[in-house]
Amino acid sequence: FHPDRIVCGVDSERAKRILEELYRPLEAPVLITGLNTAEIIKHAANSFLSMKISFINMVADLCEAIGGDVTQVAKGIGMDPRIGPHFLQAGVGFGGYCLPKDLRAFIYLAEEHGVDFSLLKQVERINQQRVEMFVRKVRNALWVLHDKTIAVLGLSFKAGTDDTRETPALRVVDALLDDGACLRLHDPKAMPLLKRVLPDRENRLSYWESPYEAAARAHALLILTEWPEYKELDWSKLREAMEIPLIIDGRNLLDPCTVRRAGFEYISVGRPDA
Repeated sequence: FHPDRIVCGVDSERAKRILEELYRPLEAPVLITGLNTAEIIKHAANSFLSMKISFINMVADLCEAIGGDVTQVAKGIGMDPRIGPHFLQAGVGFGGYCLPKDLRAFIYLAEEHGVDFSLLKQVERINQQRVEMFVRKVRNALWVLHDKTIAVLGLSFKAGTDDTRETPALRVVDALLDDGACLRLHDPKAMPLLKRVLPDRENRLSYWESPYEAAARAHALLILTEWPEYKELDWSKLREAMEIPLIIDGRNLLDPCTVRRAGFEYISVGRPDA
């Protein structure tokens, strides 16, 4: 239990004294405020992180338009200590339980009190567009998705968890199924849960224990969660398994030169195609 800070909202001096004593043993700064201020701190923190992600995704769009590399842009601006490198990973958008929920709550709170926080509405809109734009990349690469076999690597909203709440990956899955694709899914942790909650459609959805099994006879392979093990795949083995050696990386996880040398066509987000 090593938080970077502790924020508490109180409505009395007695509550403040109790909390100060309770958290004294922890080596973390403690900020005790009024109830309304504490609520705003919580929503503002996650909304600001959401804003950074949507911002870098718009930068990625510009990079694609003029031939820039969003990973280098993110590295360059992240070196500025006023900005920092965190939450500047372009991709298919953010999900999970906290960021979308707190962003919507902050928008609602502002509207409820007559404040036009239109910036946050744009953050949400940009994030919703990410899935549509990624699916468009898949359509452009394969032309017709009906009866195409597509491997999907990564279903949780981030690496290190089985949490699929509001994960962009499931929205991608739904869109591809709507287009008639057959999907072969893999995730290191999320599959047991998804097998119970994600319904099949006409036997076009299957789960596989390894990325190589998922990639068998696939016309494309999508990366939708930045699991580190996906960076260490045997590219020769993967290429042999696939019908078409095409990787569409929604998290900019892979090194373009590495996959190009292995014989893949590689499409990512906001970077020159390899």
